[in-house]
Amino acid sequence: MLTSLKRARASVARVRADILSGLVVALALIPEAIGFSVIAGVDPKVGLYASVVIACVIAFAGGRPAMISAATAATAVVMVDLVRDHGVQYLFAATILMGALQVGAGLLKLGRLMRFVSQSVMTGFVNALAILIFLAQLPELTGVTPATYGLIALGLLIIYGFPRITRAVPSPLVAIAVLTAITAAFHLDVRTVAQLGALPSALPSLALPDVPFTLETLRIILPYAVTLAAVGLLESLLTAKIVDDMTDTPSSKNRECFGQGVANMASAVFGGMGGCAMIGQSVINVSSGARGRLSTFVAGSVLLLLLVALQDLLAIVPVAALTAVMVMVSFNTFQWRSLARLRTNPLPSSAVMVVTVGVVVATKDLAIGVLAGVLLSGVFFAGKVSRLSRVESDLSADGRVRTYRVSGQIFFASAGTFSEAVDGAEPVERIVIDVRAAHFWDISAIGALDRVVLKARRRGKMVEVIGLNAASATLVERFATHDKTGAAASQPAH
Repeated sequence: MLTSLKRARASVARVRADILSGLVVALALIPEAIGFSVIAGVDPKVGLYASVVIACVIAFAGGRPAMISAATAATAVVMVDLVRDHGVQYLFAATILMGALQVGAGLLKLGRLMRFVSQSVMTGFVNALAILIFLAQLPELTGVTPATYGLIALGLLIIYGFPRITRAVPSPLVAIAVLTAITAAFHLDVRTVAQLGALPSALPSLALPDVPFTLETLRIILPYAVTLAAVGLLESLLTAKIVDDMTDTPSSKNRECFGQGVANMASAVFGGMGGCAMIGQSVINVSSGARGRLSTFVAGSVLLLLLVALQDLLAIVPVAALTAVMVMVSFNTFQWRSLARLRTNPLPSSAVMVVTVGVVVATKDLAIGVLAGVLLSGVFFAGKVSRLSRVESDLSADGRVRTYRVSGQIFFASAGTFSEAVDGAEPVERIVIDVRAAHFWDISAIGALDRVVLKARRRGKMVEVIGLNAASATLVERFATHDKTGAAASQPAH
């Protein structure tokens, strides 16, 4: 009986935390959605409708509970040229195709590609995003009235101080409520949500894009759809990994790919732009205590309620209150310990993190920054593994046979070292290449073996390759161009 009561209380506490967290996120979504609409060159309602629909749909279809998805800057910047050259209807068509590609990625289980993103890239991604979130607040921190600075300072004081009193209510929600009340009571000269852009006054309507269904339309929208799908999935999967770490719980990356696709297709048919996961709002949600899908659904549905039924109340919320929340998110998101670890971590790891941050901040494109980090990680890893390969040799007592003993991993980065180490010009009658302690990984390695064998045979020497393991022997059989008798005579290692 007591155990059941405890479980019931815990369940009620989780529901309350999800609802209150969703309220905070709903308010935090508004300036972002309007701002991203401006970036994309569309009416503010396109971003706001997208945030409502994507959040509500992903709450059920996504693979990461408590993660927030909506209209984002990462996807907005890709849409600019399409909207300018062809109009918003083509944007809706591209968003539907974007969603279809993401659904396909989920069905093909491409979420597994996240395993190739190193911890250094993840740290760089998080730190860069924290910097971008802070930089996005600078317009609200420069050239504003003294009252704005006072509200932001008070908001930060409440956000960090209120948890010392109680954690029953998320402190960002308290800060927004208090700052809104002060602004209304004293008629302060500060910007409000009403001044960000025109807010929609009606529910979104269901309609297919008004474009001709022709190959020409497909030719126009396909490049944008592919880019949107890739950028959206990359940011969503990285954010899912961050929320996994924050909550110490797993998530289904393949289901997240599928869910993002369904949400984006739904957004387009309701007049919204494409989007993806939002790390800032996700951090707000989780930091406020959310752990379930209810929080994401509440964020979307409350946003719709605010836009349609409580627009007058929403209009008086000071932008300073939302700025204070986003500044808090920026400082909480940045991994400050990573700065101290720059001196203690291996140099390649630190370099990858710094390059990822630098590229993201310079380009303001998370996808390009992460790609740069992943590529640099691959180069460092290949270089490290290539140094683990060795070639040793000895000459027989009669001076007629030179035996080369190869160990380690032979692939594109170490193939050149291997081929240079085997001297086909040495005045011996026979060369034995013992590869029992080595593994040939790719056609670059097989090409190096070809060069070594053929060079020696052109000089009239007998060459024997011994000890190929089963996998290496298969590659030799399929791709080697030198005489197969030498390879065939060699025996797989046991």
